[in-house]
Amino acid sequence: MSMDPQISAHLSFDPTDIPGRLFIGGQWRQGRGGSDIDVIDPSSGSIIGQVADASVDDAMDAVAAAHDALSGWAATAPRKRSEILRRCFELMIERKQMLAELISLENGKALGDAQGEVAYAAEFFRWFSEEAVRLNGDLSVAPSGANRILVQHQPIGVAVLVTPWNFPAAMATRKIAPALAAGCTCVLKPATETPLTAYALAEIYREAGVPDGVVNVITTSKAGAAVSAMLHDPRVRKLSFTGSTEVGRRLLREAADTVISCSMELGGNAPFIVFDDADLGAALDGAMVAKMRNGGEACTAANRFYVQEGIAEAFSAGLAERMKALKVGPGYDAATQCGPLINQDAVSRIDTWIDEAVEGGARVLAGGETDVGKGYFLSPTVLTSVPAGARLMREEIFGPVAPIAVFKTEDEAIALANNTEYGLIAYVFTQDLARGLRVSEKVESGMVGLNRGLASDPAAPFGGTKQSGLGREGAHHGILEFCETKYIAVSW
Repeated sequence: MSMDPQISAHLSFDPTDIPGRLFIGGQWRQGRGGSDIDVIDPSSGSIIGQVADASVDDAMDAVAAAHDALSGWAATAPRKRSEILRRCFELMIERKQMLAELISLENGKALGDAQGEVAYAAEFFRWFSEEAVRLNGDLSVAPSGANRILVQHQPIGVAVLVTPWNFPAAMATRKIAPALAAGCTCVLKPATETPLTAYALAEIYREAGVPDGVVNVITTSKAGAAVSAMLHDPRVRKLSFTGSTEVGRRLLREAADTVISCSMELGGNAPFIVFDDADLGAALDGAMVAKMRNGGEACTAANRFYVQEGIAEAFSAGLAERMKALKVGPGYDAATQCGPLINQDAVSRIDTWIDEAVEGGARVLAGGETDVGKGYFLSPTVLTSVPAGARLMREEIFGPVAPIAVFKTEDEAIALANNTEYGLIAYVFTQDLARGLRVSEKVESGMVGLNRGLASDPAAPFGGTKQSGLGREGAHHGILEFCETKYIAVSW
């Protein structure tokens, strides 16, 4: 397949060189699922590649390969596993530009965001290379004095990893790195919208020394059937999923049949709270990061802006000015600051929600346009006076839209923030430290950015409360998600 010259001019590599076949047992192979899956460039709507379509039988082959490799990998010395993970980190950094261009090409995100994602994604390998040799247990004396209590952390087994399209590198490495550090093997099923990054990374794992079968990658248009089959295979003992709460609920029901351990990083509806005493410039800086990282297509994106009445007008005007100034264009163009959405359905959905909010009394201060270029584009948008019942305030937007509402009191802000089934992350801006910590404790979320628009860090526990998920990724917590805790009663 030949590449559009206008696209190729922005790239330092040929995307058609990326293997588009299934990676099972260390081998590249065609899928048995029928025709290949097209990969679309959201910036132009054109086909940029194809990948194999796995059947249920292919998925079972991947599970078998992971199971066959499990005992050898689990018995590998922690230092050896650590060195392989460290090499994965080094190779990703060496190929940072190529990987960033590939992410921008198939995902649409601005190149600067893609470069940031590669650095973030690689850091999981460095972090968990260090955690691999620090998976310590415990030894204590039973209170009765009758025996010793010995506690070990053992690899849980074969893990199925299901990742979304919005961070095609980071969502994979955030799961693969701790799984491998713990001694587990895995089957990765990336989203079909952005599969090329997963296959490019598979080559890196092999070059870094990951043994055949330890990491397997399959793409399929029959995700429900393939994942269901894997979850009902007794060799599979772990599911780690990142995606919507709706799909997460279905997978939890599937996993219940075989009582599989589940880690779930689900949807969000992040409140961004600005108090009157906040530093206006810092709050606006934080808002742009929290809202526009990845063009708003992030579960951690600020979704609802609650601004205290004394600063509301200045904050709204300042945010609108900054959003208007963003350059919209193809993600792989170095000048682009806001790329396209992932597909036309996303554009249509958000455009409908904007219209509904305006009909309900909201006022557009910036953006709201969908005809800003060829491809799946929506201009960065700011709305004020958005009613509480608007879907922009109740649902995860996943796009470059900032709806603003005004509040009066601290208690009101907390009540508004907590009025959702989600609880992934919240953002709070105030120069009163006592207030900031007080509100942070009362907001129902797994993470809080206090005077910060970015909270994600491989060294910190990432995850949510309520219907935003189960378990934590990153930090030492991340490796424990792939372990079984064994207690041995010992007498000597």
